[in-house]
Amino acid sequence: MDQDPDSVLLRSGPVIDATGLLLLISTITVFLLPLFIYFPPIPPSQRDALLETHSPIGVKHTKSKKKTTTTSPSKTTIDQLWIYPVKSCKGIQLTSSKVLPYGLEFDRLYTFAQLKSPFPLSTNPSSAEDKLQPQESWEFITQRQFPLLATVTVELFSPDPVKARGKPLYSDASIKDSFLLISFPWQEPGLRGVVSWVAAKLAWGRGAVPQKQLVLPVSFPSQDEIESQGYEREEVRIWKDVVSALNMEKDLPRELALYLGVSNRLGLFRVDPGRLREVHRCAPGREEAGYQPVTGFQDAYPLHLLNLSSIRDFSAKITKDENLEQDLDARRFRANIIVDGPEENNPPYDEETWKKVSFKKGDDAEGEKSKPAAATFHVSCRTVRCKMPNVNQDSGFRHPVEPDRSLRKLRDVDEGARLKGCLGMQLTPLFDGEEKLESWVEVGMSVEVGERGGHRYINQ
Repeated sequence: MDQDPDSVLLRSGPVIDATGLLLLISTITVFLLPLFIYFPPIPPSQRDALLETHSPIGVKHTKSKKKTTTTSPSKTTIDQLWIYPVKSCKGIQLTSSKVLPYGLEFDRLYTFAQLKSPFPLSTNPSSAEDKLQPQESWEFITQRQFPLLATVTVELFSPDPVKARGKPLYSDASIKDSFLLISFPWQEPGLRGVVSWVAAKLAWGRGAVPQKQLVLPVSFPSQDEIESQGYEREEVRIWKDVVSALNMEKDLPRELALYLGVSNRLGLFRVDPGRLREVHRCAPGREEAGYQPVTGFQDAYPLHLLNLSSIRDFSAKITKDENLEQDLDARRFRANIIVDGPEENNPPYDEETWKKVSFKKGDDAEGEKSKPAAATFHVSCRTVRCKMPNVNQDSGFRHPVEPDRSLRKLRDVDEGARLKGCLGMQLTPLFDGEEKLESWVEVGMSVEVGERGGHRYINQ
């Protein structure tokens, strides 16, 4: 029987058996794998977009060690500087900062808040429900209620003229602005979550996890931007103060409330620079300070100071367990200025005797000569601690009792705050003259105590 010539030709063609197929797949994999590693097929993130024209501000945190320097063994100096652009989220460590009447520049510009009501509320209200009812009010939230705020990363990006040069796509006004990048861990369920998990590993390394990101402006929005974005000026409660601020909740991804565990409606408030809170109580008055002390979304006073000598002494007296680090992390206390020095000249809790303090550059200090060589502060009162130091600032784990229990037991030292623990001091900036209300602080500045005296806390 004659055979079809075409069928003969088809059967006589090349045949790939299982071994050949495996070899082909291996060859393709070996060729493509390096391309996937060095050039992952992942769309650029918002951080990648910012890095095209901006540079991040701040330094990577390293745990402080006890001073061993021999250049100035007798001096207490500024060891660390911190700002917290979004209240209760991760801080940014700096080497220097401008001091303004409300505190360090960029500190506590934003706060999250939840809508409180005696009735159940929808987390995704319709436009008809946007307006607050008489029984509803916005209240700020912190790590005390939602400890996972500690894991929400905040980065500050400043314009970089060198990067932006020659990029016509970035020639608009936004290239001149600074921005905050908010990031938090988030993995969608199902296949989308698996894809995002793989994408995170390819883009950022083996230890990376999927994230959601949000970009916020540092500058207060213009009236045109407020109207076009649909932002609202609303009142928000900060402890016992009620302040008018700009609610930018429309920019929030829905996943953030789910991640934090906020069941109420979640808001994002930007402090209004024209409506700052006046500071009274233990702060200097207008006549003494030369201006009316103010603050933004800080708890009560413009700045918070901490002494590492005091932290070490207090930490040594706490009974530790597996959930509490042996050397208590100073970041738990959320200070702006952290000082340190040899204990023979900087004994624990010495800062509680300060009434006025200056930070000064040495004659051989490096840095811009145009920056002020000293910054002076009124040491207004002790810092009365809440339970926030119980939260681990890396993991967001909230210890059930410590260090709050030990603070109440060992640091009940202020007649005005009985049965409460105190650690750290609240500061109010003082300036030379009334024309330019700003100064400058840098890591390495020496501490000079101008006045000493006692303190008695005054409640709100």
